[in-house]
Amino acid sequence: MADDLGHRATRHAVVIGGSLAGLLAARVLAEHAEKVTVVERDRFPEGPEARPGVPQGRHLHVLIAGGQQAFDELLPGFMKELGELGAPKVGVPEDMVQWQNGKWFRRTPASAHFYSGARPQLEWLVRQRVFADPRIELVEGHETVGLTGDSSRVRGVRLRERGAGAEKETRVLEADLVVDASGRSTRSADWLAGIGAEAPHEETIDTGLAYGTRVYRAPAGVLGSDAMGYFIVPNPEQEYGAVVLPVGDGTHLVTLSGLRGNEPPTEEGAFEEYARRMPHSVISDWLAEAEPVSPVYGFRRTANIRRRYDRPGRRPAGFLATGDALCAFNPIYGQGMAVAALTALALRRALADPKRTPTTWNVQKALLAASQQAWDISTGADKKMPGAVGGGAAPGALDKAVGWYLSRVQERAAGDPVVGIPFRRALTLTAPMTALFAPAVARAVLFGPVHETPAEPPLRRDA
Repeated sequence: MADDLGHRATRHAVVIGGSLAGLLAARVLAEHAEKVTVVERDRFPEGPEARPGVPQGRHLHVLIAGGQQAFDELLPGFMKELGELGAPKVGVPEDMVQWQNGKWFRRTPASAHFYSGARPQLEWLVRQRVFADPRIELVEGHETVGLTGDSSRVRGVRLRERGAGAEKETRVLEADLVVDASGRSTRSADWLAGIGAEAPHEETIDTGLAYGTRVYRAPAGVLGSDAMGYFIVPNPEQEYGAVVLPVGDGTHLVTLSGLRGNEPPTEEGAFEEYARRMPHSVISDWLAEAEPVSPVYGFRRTANIRRRYDRPGRRPAGFLATGDALCAFNPIYGQGMAVAALTALALRRALADPKRTPTTWNVQKALLAASQQAWDISTGADKKMPGAVGGGAAPGALDKAVGWYLSRVQERAAGDPVVGIPFRRALTLTAPMTALFAPAVARAVLFGPVHETPAEPPLRRDA
């Protein structure tokens, strides 16, 4: 791997953070470097268990179709292994009772699938695959406290054993390339300042959304439904959200969400009462027949944050950001794991591109581009929510026209498969947003009627 990421071959790459993004980046870098070291603050559990370094690990995670394809490309056979571990495969709209924009979706045959297994299970499987490569080693229980080098080039990282205190001496781990995959809480701004470089500009859009999650056990066929899950999607007129999904061990995760000032409670009993705020009683009815088997876990850090390393600035060669350290999304849209894998694929393609020298600048732009569609989806929805802060330039005439068109898409997606299928493909990152403007879709959106949808929750699949 030669270039401005190193004027000689990269012998050693360091990845800061054993997140999914970090593990998948290490998998790719091992194709180019003699050795890859993953530095992780935690000590990984031996099995598929939650760990402190993934604060949202006890909450609901879904792996959407775009992510499934990327995982299989990076780790061949991964999805088969995940299914064999019992991760449920959920088809939409067929397997879900979904309310969005005042409409219940028809439960027509599935045109997309996602996996809803527990996050620790998926992480454990990735760790097993990645660390089976002898070129990839792990330094656990250490935190990164700085970079070495200068504003022109990063040459390594400074590490300190976690829990040792500020007085503990640091050690240097030299590297030809350093990748920051330390997540939302990255301290890259301080690290870069410490070597005389500039931090990237940050873009933020924050609705103040918060959510709480609890594990339940429910009898089969609860409410007389054949659905695998339930989904209430918030919108500007109705700010409360709910998701009920199986995780593969006979239990379901139930997540309730609300915006700033109306956060779901974590107190015993109050969680179920909060479910009554939804636009229909189907969630509270389900909870009434289910048995809670865990406390309520809360989560508050849901802002969309993008760090613009692609913009000019005094930043060093040999330093890249990926995952949430580069672009973090409101988790309610279920994109994070997919984008981690898609960004790793972008890293692979940028490093192997025979037509373009893989400079730090070019590779970083490729990583950011891999998250663009997910960013547009997440921030496009969040900008419209009451109380949202951040943003940027006011929408121009073209933005308003596209917004008007997409509102018609959403009106028709619930009842018309001609619109609903490409709509789901775009949301699951298997098709570009331009697929919504294909001739057949455009005709249905611009000239077609709004098809009838169920008046009540469709507890049974379409006949």
